[in-house]
Amino acid sequence: MPHRPISQFRADRAVGQERLLDTEHLGLKRFMNLDTAAYRDATDKGGLDAPTKELLGLVASTVLRCNDCIDYHLEKCVEHGWTLQQIEDALNVAMIVGGSITIPHLRSARMTLDELFAEQR
Repeated sequence: MPHRPISQFRADRAVGQERLLDTEHLGLKRFMNLDTAAYRDATDKGGLDAPTKELLGLVASTVLRCNDCIDYHLEKCVEHGWTLQQIEDALNVAMIVGGSITIPHLRSARMTLDELFAEQR
């Protein structure tokens, strides 16, 4: 499975996201709002903080083997300040839960992480 550079992922996602958000379909709009709301900080209500929710999203995306989702959550995890070691530990949990079939996705995730942390230098 070839790795898509994070810059290409961002460009592709921006175009697709804009088109999706332009929809007039009520069900699609509602689901997109639910998705956005699910990752909001909920500590004021006794819930989880946004960085933890992004890490959970990363693990779930890895188990489900969605590379676009993995790249999205990796980017958010880095933005929220998770360290490389913390993200790798979360990916280890994903591999244990998801099994060896997640390994190709972990390879791609590792390459994305290299790019994301290189941007911070």
